[in-house]
Formats: sequence, C-alpha cells, structure tokens
Amino acid sequence: MEPLLRPPIGFAHRGARAHAPENSLDAFRLALRLGATGLESDVWLTSDGVPVLDHDGVVKSGLRRRRISELARDALPGHLVALEDLYEACGADYELSLDLKDPAAVGAVLAVASRIPGAVGRLWLCHPDADLLASWRARSDDVRLVNSTRRRAVKEGMERRAAVLAHARVDALNLHHTDWTGGFTTLLHRFDVLALAWDCQHPRVLAEVLHMGVDGVYSDHVDRMVDALAAAGR
Repeated sequence: MEPLLRPPIGFAHRGARAHAPENSLDAFRLALRLGATGLESDVWLTSDGVPVLDHDGVVKSGLRRRRISELARDALPGHLVALEDLYEACGADYELSLDLKDPAAVGAVLAVASRIPGAVGRLWLCHPDADLLASWRARSDDVRLVNSTRRRAVKEGMERRAAVLAHARVDALNLHHTDWTGGFTTLLHRFDVLALAWDCQHPRVLAEVLHMGVDGVYSDHVDRMVDALAAAGR
C-alpha cells in the first residue's frame, strides 16, 4: 500500500530521545543529524505567554513541583527549551509536530512560527479533540492539523471520523501503531486524510506500518526509523 506523502515523515519523538536527554537542544540537533525529517514535542504556555517544550508540564521549583503555566519563562529551569530556542538552534528545514498539551498555547505557537520563513507550513499541531482542531483552522490556512487519539476513542467509526476530519480540513489522523491496518490507511486516504503512527520503536513495527501505507511515523529511535524508511523505499 502506498502513502499519500512520498516519502513519509520520520518524526523524532521528543528529539532523539533514545540517544540524548529528551526535549533538549542536543536531542533535537542529533535527531536531524541522524536523518530524521521531522521533530516532535509537547507544548505548554508559561504565565508570561512563552510556548516551551516539555512532556509533563511540571517542573521542580525549590522544594515544590509547579506547573509551567504558573511560572514565567525566566523562572523555569535553564534546560527547558522554548519553541523560539528550537527554531534558533535548528532552523525550520524539517517538519515539526507539536502536541498542544495546553490548548491556550496555539496562538503563541503560531506567532512564533510565523516569524520564521516557511515554518508555519511545516508545523503540525496535534490534539485529541477534533472539534477543537477544526476551530484552529481559521487561524491559519497553512498549518497542518492532526487528530491524535486512539481507535477505541473513535466511537463513531473510522469512516465517519475520516469524513469529519476532511470536512473540517484537519490534515491527519495519528493513532498508536497497533490501531492501524492497511484497510484503515486506505480508508483515510480516500478522504485525502493522512495516516500517522506513533510509538513505533522496533524495526518490525516500523516495517509493518510503513507497509500499510502510513504517511509518517514517530519513534524514539531515530537510527531504526531512518533505516526502516530506507528499507521500505520511502
């Protein structure tokens, strides 16, 4: 089965997470050097409106654990990377998938990306709420929107979800690799909706989902991912 995107995107999950500290500039730089064509992270908004890249959104402040949303950017630990820092260090010549853990960050994320030539068109904003994603389309015609969820959460069925996403101009459905079948990728593609697969950590899994025709994979292991894409002729 053939993907809609040729070649499919290889997203480095939280940077080259298997090779360097996750969500660090070192991890993001290394992922690109190893051949990833996309980077992935999660976004939270600080109290002073700065989008930063972190998985949990909670940091240690003195003896307490505090949410990123409660702190200004300059009060955060120095290792945390702001979205602007990522673009400054790595440029924008790659696809960037951001899971908006804090939906309030969408405006700030687009504002940062809009200052970088070409960045908005290579920005993939992910969220499990398809209706919320649909509301973001009015903010930009160029940004890519991704419904990131699990098949068990698609109560209306895959065909109906594909139709809803296509109507709302949501670009892609992102499911765990175990949720995909070749039939589902074919179904999504009939609606011109892209199929993305996350948590693809092992060579066998990567080979299987690429054979199903997915349009992008997410992996901690950039070396394995790059090798699988090459082996699949993608």
